[in-house]
Amino acid sequence: MTTPKEETPEEKVPPNLGPRPLALHLAAQTLAMMGSLTALPLLRSGSLSWNPGLETAAQALNEALAKADPEAFARAVQEEAFRRLDAFSAGVRLYQSAVRPPRPPEPPAIWRSGAARLLDYGADANPDAPVVLVVPSLVNRYYVLDLAEDRSLMRDLAARGFRPLMLDWGEPGTEERRYTLTDYVTGPLQGAFEEARALGKRPPAVIGYCMGGDLALALAARNRGRIGALALLATPWAFQAGQEANLPWLAAAAPGLSAMIQALGVMPIDLLQAMFAGLNPGGVGDKFRQFAAVAANSDKAREFVRLEDWLNDGVPLAGPVAEECLFQWYLEDTPAKGEWRIAGALVEPREIDAPTLVVVPRDDYIVPPESAEPLARLIPGARLKTVKAGHIGMAAGRRARSLLYTPLADWLAKALN
Repeated sequence: MTTPKEETPEEKVPPNLGPRPLALHLAAQTLAMMGSLTALPLLRSGSLSWNPGLETAAQALNEALAKADPEAFARAVQEEAFRRLDAFSAGVRLYQSAVRPPRPPEPPAIWRSGAARLLDYGADANPDAPVVLVVPSLVNRYYVLDLAEDRSLMRDLAARGFRPLMLDWGEPGTEERRYTLTDYVTGPLQGAFEEARALGKRPPAVIGYCMGGDLALALAARNRGRIGALALLATPWAFQAGQEANLPWLAAAAPGLSAMIQALGVMPIDLLQAMFAGLNPGGVGDKFRQFAAVAANSDKAREFVRLEDWLNDGVPLAGPVAEECLFQWYLEDTPAKGEWRIAGALVEPREIDAPTLVVVPRDDYIVPPESAEPLARLIPGARLKTVKAGHIGMAAGRRARSLLYTPLADWLAKALN
């Protein structure tokens, strides 16, 4: 007779294949090592070309090297290059084989439309509880806002007396692969909003995170007088602001990207991940080298694994939406120019009539502050709140409760009364 396996709070899972796309990250780290070794003789001969912004640092380095033992310096560069590659590889292996912390229990879905569903985090709430509809981005899973029991905007709002509803977009199916932004806003988003209105005794609040903020803004523009409050978290509007270095290569790659998206019908997950990594080229290497030095099974290690698993658990983006976002939002900057339309109507922030809070993370490289802050100036009476955090840390970091959850809940309570 076989003894039943005892359940444990953590479960060993097959090795994770992240960080995605793994081949790209491994190649980037290897090239960085080889580049250091290749640049060394050029540096020693004085023929190395420097970025103009690094001229002062280059001069100081050359002066220091003039006093150093050339052979000792060459050995030190080689050792450091290999050390960094080894540390990155060690961090990746530790991440892939780590014990996965359990996910919080998923709340009930109270409404569905195609791939989309509405998750009710306040099913047991007081019937008079204010309803809050939360709209995440289309390019990542919703649960960054419900990462763990103590890192959950949704559960925090429920504990404070709200009835938070999360719109989970799901993964594009056959129908959603043909969706435009108009289809998403006028279809599942509008449907979820009507469900939220039916559940409350007063107009619901709407919270949008990242790209979800743009969709929430479009919803508010189409439903003037029907929304109790609007909160936009790390929401881009001036898409070219702060992205000047990335626009030339996006323009050059546009024809090839368009052809691939049209052939596949979607923008693949790994391509999305590669583009996000390109916004901070050194970021992936640095964080996995740091993870290699973190104590196994520590809170910090579990936090890293949770967040990385979410980052690697992406969804493809519907082809028409991908082209709208890449080529209209970024290359043409249509929102900032007042040219973005949903169902033929301009999305005009100046026409928003709901109390509005615009939250801008100051250390955000995904949505730079100069991209998000214009909304606070364009929406009548909007309040701007800046926080010392990054794009994801604001929503799911260790200080998320004090930086975002508490001030957001306090603002909602006042705005909805």
